[in-house]
This record gives sequence, C-alpha cells and structure tokens, in this order.
Amino acid sequence: MAGLLSTGSAPRARLRALLDGPAPLVAPGAYDALSARLVEQAGFDAVYMTGFGTTASLIGRPDVGLLTGTEMVDNARRIVAAVDLPVIADADTGYGNALNVVRTVQLYEQAGVAGLQLEDQVLPKKCGHMSGKAVIGADEMVGKMRAAVEARRDPDLVLIARTDAVAVHGVDEAIVRGRAYAAAGADLLFVEAPTSEEDVARIAGELRGVAPLVFNWAEGGRSPPLSYDRIAELGFGLVIYPIGTLLAATAGIRSLLAGLKRDGVPPLSAVPTFDEFTALVGLPEVQDLEQRFAGP
Repeated sequence: MAGLLSTGSAPRARLRALLDGPAPLVAPGAYDALSARLVEQAGFDAVYMTGFGTTASLIGRPDVGLLTGTEMVDNARRIVAAVDLPVIADADTGYGNALNVVRTVQLYEQAGVAGLQLEDQVLPKKCGHMSGKAVIGADEMVGKMRAAVEARRDPDLVLIARTDAVAVHGVDEAIVRGRAYAAAGADLLFVEAPTSEEDVARIAGELRGVAPLVFNWAEGGRSPPLSYDRIAELGFGLVIYPIGTLLAATAGIRSLLAGLKRDGVPPLSAVPTFDEFTALVGLPEVQDLEQRFAGP
C-alpha cells in the first residue's frame, strides 16, 4: 500500500526495467485513485489509467472524446499520488495538433506518470472498440510523436504510440503506421482492436522486432481474449486490462442498490466492513502519522 510519505523508487525507471523483463508486464486498469490503490494492493507492478473508465467515472458518459485534457491530467495526478506503482496513462489524441501534444506531454509528466499513450484518431476520438472511428494521416501522427519525444523532460518517460487504423484501413496500414511511429521515437507500439488471433499474430510477427508491443485485453471488446501464455508467446511487452475494475464496481453497486430497493436494507454481507474499508484506504497509517507528528 502506498504510504502518505512515499519511499518508492523512481517510477519511470522502474517501468522501463519492468518492460525489459522476460515476460509481458500486466497493468490492470484504474479509473480513479481508489481503484488504483486496489490494483496495488492486489500485488501488480503497474497500473493503467483508462480513458474509458475516467470518462465513465467523472461524467457518467461513454468514451467519445467528451473529456478535456485538463480533466484527464487531473485524474492522472490523483492516481499517481495514491500509489507507489508506475502509472501508465491514456492521453487520447494529445487533445489537438502537435503543439497541443507538446503541452499534453509536459502536463502528464508534471503529474508524475511513468508512461503515456497517444493515438492517431481524429479528434474527438472514440473508444478503440467502438464503431465509427476515423484516423488522421500517418504523416500528421509522425509529427505528433516527434513533438512528444522532444517535449518530455525525463528521457525515462515511456511514450506509447497507438494506431486505430485496423478498423479504418486494415491490418496492412496499421503495420505501416506502427513502423513509422517507432521511427519517430515511440518506445512502445499499440495496434488497437485486431479482431482475430490470426491478425494479432501477424501484427506481432511484423512489429515485435521494431519496438515492444502493447496488447489491449479489452474486456468484452473486439479483440480475441487470448491467454497470458499466448500473449507472451507472441512477444508482447505490455498487457493492459483497462475496464475490468470499472465493470466489477458497476456490477457490485447495481447488486447492492437492487437489494436495498427490494428489501429496504442494503445487503452488506458481500462488501467490506467499515473498519476493513478504512484500513484499506490507509487509516492506520494516518493515525500513526498523527502520533508521529503530534506536538509535545
């Protein structure tokens, strides 16, 4: 559990070390600080700030480009402050052109993220597993990636280039774009929403020697739900599970509210007790600090 007085090592260097490991790094999704703390307490080594989940939790709406960069950065800052894990954050399209990307990267870096993801969709974007997406020209995205590389102050900040070209132009174009984005300086490549294991394997075979690859295990999305062993066999370096925590929280809340509506009392047998929850969010640590810093 992250302490209020954190003693963790530099998260960006730690993320790079984890990505250099022999097996794919698993980064479950978090949509707020509490879900990020739960990811950490479960024993994972990194957390992924989901744009889909951030949108749903902040405004109760779908991920169709409704949030501003400021709102996303604010959420990233809160998540970073809550955990000692490296945080990889969705930065959507960078919220504009290459100049906007410069500011976006600087703000995310100031927020303390260890890595961030930029994609080549037209603004306003949509969730990568929705229909009706459109992508900007590859040359424009190359310029945005070059801007991101020059904008970062810490060379350990991990930059992930995502292409949504599979749904728009097909796998061939996505592979071409991946190579171009790596040449522009992307540290990892993220080909979004291939719809078959054959396509996933082809993308991995073509690109894994170009840069480390991201697999989006989007719960209920368009990509096949491959096993971790298969993902490792294909040579991916990072696996994100973006919305499972959000879906689980939604199911739990709906169940509790249904029981309250039906019975007139909330069904508390399946939820943490008050004391368990306050311990989970760090009350004992706060009490220790109160004693430590109490006056004479």
